[in-house]
Amino acid sequence: MRRTLDSVLGQTEPPTTWVVVDDGSTDETPEVLAEYAAKYPCLKVVTRDNRGGRRVGPGVIEAFYEGYRAIDPKDYDFVCKIDLDLELPPRYFETLIEQMHRHPRIGTCSGKAYFPGPGNTDKSFGGDLISEACGDEMSVGMIKFYRRSCFEEIGGFVSQVMWDGIDCHRCRMLGWIACSWDDPELRFIHLRPMGSSHKGIFTGRMRHGFGQWFMGTGLAYMTASAVFRMTRPPFVLGGLAMWWGYVKAMAAGKPRYEDAQFRKFLRAYQWACLLKGKARATQRVNEQQAEVWHRNHGAAGTVGDAVDTGPAGTPAAA
Repeated sequence: MRRTLDSVLGQTEPPTTWVVVDDGSTDETPEVLAEYAAKYPCLKVVTRDNRGGRRVGPGVIEAFYEGYRAIDPKDYDFVCKIDLDLELPPRYFETLIEQMHRHPRIGTCSGKAYFPGPGNTDKSFGGDLISEACGDEMSVGMIKFYRRSCFEEIGGFVSQVMWDGIDCHRCRMLGWIACSWDDPELRFIHLRPMGSSHKGIFTGRMRHGFGQWFMGTGLAYMTASAVFRMTRPPFVLGGLAMWWGYVKAMAAGKPRYEDAQFRKFLRAYQWACLLKGKARATQRVNEQQAEVWHRNHGAAGTVGDAVDTGPAGTPAAA
């Protein structure tokens, strides 16, 4: 937590306001947050009661909105949801906001997550780092940076597992661009690997599979995604757990995200990814949806509205 606090407050573009939600911590978290809040006026702490257990997915979004209600969103151009287990490079926010100024259609963006390799015992930028292999067409869930107007237009976050995929697909549906860049100034350390869980990584990956079912992902796409994940740590087991979580939810007839139009859009995009490759499919859907964005925002522009894959930077956030 201290590493996250220090790396955010030490940014070249630090947040105008940072609301940290203490979700009922029973360790030294309250004391550490009080120490930092006394030194940094931008830092505000919201404390929730201990609910007796961790609620991954819905619990994360409930905590986020507890903090979001503590501000007036219209006071800010940008809003960021960030977990307290990250270490950011110093120009992270500056770089993202410069990209958003350059490309008005970018609604949400991020850098890329890396976790420390086996030999990186101090979990530092100087040691061995392993990419979490997040796609360029998404902003990553552990640090979602949003143009506030886009965040409001998509209806915010859904209180369910896979909220961090639904939001990006809703962005594309409405003509916004969701993206991330593997740029040295945007690579950050995730001190806890993606898909891990307080009950173990197998449980975390099964939860991801359930989330894909809930979102509306088709079986063919889920299978391809699981096979790819088998090539990433933890090898084989992680992808297999994802696939089993999906199939288990499908067999049980678990409910799905209720927006049928969204699910139709998602399945068409996923089939295009399987047939054309994700990069070409994403470029194509961004071109197709450009007209939607220009119509909704009264902006003239070209259909392509190309976005660089390597950024530059400028920002502040709530």
